[in-house]
Amino acid sequence: MNRSANLTNSMLLVLLLGSTDTLAGALGTLLIFSVVVGIYGLCISPLRSRMSASAVLLSSVLLAATLTSCAETLAQRWFLPWQHAYGLYAALIALQCVVLEYNGFFRQPLVSRLKLYSLFAGLMCVLAVLRELFGQGRLGRDLCEGCQGIILFNDGLHLATLVPGAFILLGLLLAARQACTRSNAISKESHHP
Repeated sequence: MNRSANLTNSMLLVLLLGSTDTLAGALGTLLIFSVVVGIYGLCISPLRSRMSASAVLLSSVLLAATLTSCAETLAQRWFLPWQHAYGLYAALIALQCVVLEYNGFFRQPLVSRLKLYSLFAGLMCVLAVLRELFGQGRLGRDLCEGCQGIILFNDGLHLATLVPGAFILLGLLLAARQACTRSNAISKESHHP
């Protein structure tokens, strides 16, 4: 894995760990991320072929900041509680767009981009569900006003709602994935001399 891929993954990690303490936070962040990155990808493609590399970087920063500001303004208008809690992470989406552009993400075929996005969205939703269930003992309380959500137990483990708890849960998910893929690889090996 090269240095630029590590930078991209670490930028996505901020969104993944910061905005997944509730399912509502994760879904709101995914919505804004999808809209901003999708519109950014559509707008930067025709500009890239007409500009030099330094001009593309400057236009990338301006376009990403503009789109993210518009998305945050709309979030303030219609999703104010979400914007107060997760607005910081929405602002980081502009930086993520620039990093993805620099690493050539938007030059890849649409199918591979959608595959990477769906993996990120799936991981974000799974982590949000686990953090909310373990941290609060219920699921979906913040999705609608006045609803209690699905209550599984009264008290949760507060560590799961914090970022260190998110690191622990993400580590456990990665360990489970590694155990599943490793057990499949071991069963396929032959022990013949």
